[in-house]
Amino acid sequence: MSWNSLLHNPEGITAVYGGDPPDLSGVRLRELTLHEDGPTLTVRLDLPAYPNQPPRKWAAQGFNTVQIELSLSGLRSIELEGFASEVTADVFLSEGDGIAVDITSPHTRVQAVADTVYMAKLTAYTDESRP
Repeated sequence: MSWNSLLHNPEGITAVYGGDPPDLSGVRLRELTLHEDGPTLTVRLDLPAYPNQPPRKWAAQGFNTVQIELSLSGLRSIELEGFASEVTADVFLSEGDGIAVDITSPHTRVQAVADTVYMAKLTAYTDESRP
């Protein structure tokens, strides 16, 4: 089961990647935010692969990186161990008693369980460090 099938709103990511989004392995973790509304955990990350046929607007601007914000709403539990700058992590979403997220890198570990997960934002930009 692909991670996007667990999203409450997979249409955006499906449209951009033609139904075949990249795995969430080796993603650049940009931000973790806890919100009292919900309560909600928002995870902002750069996907490891750019779509083969990006939206025209992205292609015209020369973007090479897709960034998404995943929001886990109805947050039931969260554990955070360590953090660092420039975190490259593997992200796993699974379904059981709610939606679980497990974010793992050599310096950071985040585990959380929520009622639902949805894509809050989907953008693209030019990352000068990427080819």
